[in-house]
Amino acid sequence: GAERRSPCEGGIWLRGATLHNLKSLDVKFPHGILTAITGVSGSGKSTLVMKILAEAVRAHLRRESEFDHLSAVEGLDGVRRLVTVGQKPVGRSRRSTPATYAGAWDHVRALYARMPLAMARGYKVGRFSFNSSEGQCSSCEGQGACQVEMQFLSDIWVTCEECRGRRFNRATLEILFKGKNIAEILELEIQEACEFFANQPPIFRFLTSMNDVGLGYLKLGQSSPSLSTGEAQRVKLAAELAGDNTRGTLYILDEPTTGLHFSEVKILLKILNRLVDGGGTVILIEHNMDLIKASDWVIDMGPGPGPRGGEIIYEGVPDGLQECPDSKTGKCLRL
Repeated sequence: GAERRSPCEGGIWLRGATLHNLKSLDVKFPHGILTAITGVSGSGKSTLVMKILAEAVRAHLRRESEFDHLSAVEGLDGVRRLVTVGQKPVGRSRRSTPATYAGAWDHVRALYARMPLAMARGYKVGRFSFNSSEGQCSSCEGQGACQVEMQFLSDIWVTCEECRGRRFNRATLEILFKGKNIAEILELEIQEACEFFANQPPIFRFLTSMNDVGLGYLKLGQSSPSLSTGEAQRVKLAAELAGDNTRGTLYILDEPTTGLHFSEVKILLKILNRLVDGGGTVILIEHNMDLIKASDWVIDMGPGPGPRGGEIIYEGVPDGLQECPDSKTGKCLRL
């Protein structure tokens, strides 16, 4: 693989971390590299990273000086933003789509509002939102489908008869950009949309980013609840890659490879490396051996679960973990 980054002097020091099974730990998370937190299930990884580290960073960003479950914290000054990516879906509502999630849709709406016919009719940006009463199909309220209540089964969604799933009313659909109305844009796959919006930098940047993370096959208007966990995480990371606020951002990912196929893990690793190369710091709780081997730094917890865990068994480059006799992760890496 690529050359490992070596940790710089700087980093976040947590001192005296004590919660659940953590035994008053002192631990350093180096800035500007990719760190994997490993160990058996129940060894204290989530407690350390999600409950103590993430909360300390949030407190620091709120300019608070009190930190829970710690005796001291150092090195938070280098952190401007915190982005956590957990197992939660991107959006629960049918109205949330990959395009709306990352703000690209705002640029698409603004583009349609600038079309000569839209300006002549006095249509504003809001007209091109399927959440606004002026632009949406009144029958399905912009959802493109209507909910049918079933007495003994869960409700089902059927395509709206009025707009035939297009979400918008007829007047709104009369506005065209390069021959397509706004509903046809939602039907485009991301890879097609890349070509279609090649001359619209803010939209193109987001779409290229989605394509880069292997999501070119998704439709712009696909409803977020229908995305898999892995897809949802990548939409979130693509939005980060498309932005320009990576520097000074701490990314914390909780077992991001869960349910991912081997080829998807390779894509994920590429994204994480791009975030680090852009000036970010990435910390992930992980059990996937390929990702652990490809990390710059490993913090291994254990030795066992529950009361037998809560200690740091190893800190260093992944190769050294294989030599660590107490580490269950090290044993797996040797295989």
